Amino acid sequence: MRNGDDAPARFKDLAIDAVDHQALADWWCAAIGYARSPMADGSTRPREWPVPLVDGAGAGPLIWVNPVAEEKTVKNRMHLDVWGDPDRLVAMGATVVRARDHEIEWWVMADPEGNEFCVFPEPDATA
Repeated sequence: MRNGDDAPARFKDLAIDAVDHQALADWWCAAIGYARSPMADGSTRPREWPVPLVDGAGAGPLIWVNPVAEEKTVKNRMHLDVWGDPDRLVAMGATVVRARDHEIEWWVMADPEGNEFCVFPEPDATA
């Protein structure tokens, strides 16, 4: 089997749900250096539509921030892992759910709407 040719599915995008999907899209853009993807024809995307976020360097996957009516109530079953600085993310509005300690080598954090993600120290950082 080559590159999952026989697999019943292939990876496409990531999706994050949010009550205020516009604000959370802006937060994630600032947090990980992504940008809102423009419409193919250059027109403005309606505010009620999901917001696609792209990695300007082309290295990361497309992330959709989707509007939902309900707030998050339980732990995520899937989450993002990022390299980063937890202190800077807290200053931007994230919260620490569990700090890095002797049991885990990363921080479990939550974005401003409570979606969990894990933050790993940069590979070349000493912490």
